[in-house]
Amino acid sequence: MNLEQALASCNLVAILRGIRPDEVEAVGEVLIEAGWRIIEVPLNSPEPLKSIETLVKRFGDQALIGAGTVLSPAQVADVAATGAKVIISPNANPDVIMASRQADMVSLPGVATPTEAFAAIEAGATGIKAFPAEAIPPHVIKAWKAVLPKDIPVLAVGGVTPDNMADFVKAGAAGFGIGSSLYKPGADVASVRAQAIRFIEAMKAARG
Repeated sequence: MNLEQALASCNLVAILRGIRPDEVEAVGEVLIEAGWRIIEVPLNSPEPLKSIETLVKRFGDQALIGAGTVLSPAQVADVAATGAKVIISPNANPDVIMASRQADMVSLPGVATPTEAFAAIEAGATGIKAFPAEAIPPHVIKAWKAVLPKDIPVLAVGGVTPDNMADFVKAGAAGFGIGSSLYKPGADVASVRAQAIRFIEAMKAARG
């Protein structure tokens, strides 16, 4: 599964910041059952590589599994060794982007301006993460989309809710990263399932 296929199936990225290896499989299962097809474990989570490896082994044939908060080429190499396919960052470090692409991984760097977006694309980014989206409202993303390459998806991440997704979709956002409103450390599986389904329904409504 590539990024285009994953986004076509479900344009939501689950950001499981703070998740532990002993709970990641159960959480991953409810996400996959709900229809999510991209799952990210940020590297500032407890034993993140262990969690990522567990997700890859269990769900790697059903979803794109990756790491978030990736800040260096060395971290890219560590993540690549798990079999994960996606590298997501809060910033747009050209070295991280290039290392990701050299490892044949999806690169989704965080950007906050058109200048950063174009620099990331030039470095080889597969798509870009508008971050934090609460500071980059839909009308700004619409302006970005008017000038960015048409084949580069823009994902809105940070402050996205079921109530504002439709506005971002109308502006041209190709997808969303959902973090604390989906999963918080210690959350029980039932609450994650409920939120996962809630966001899926909102996404379908936003897409029309």
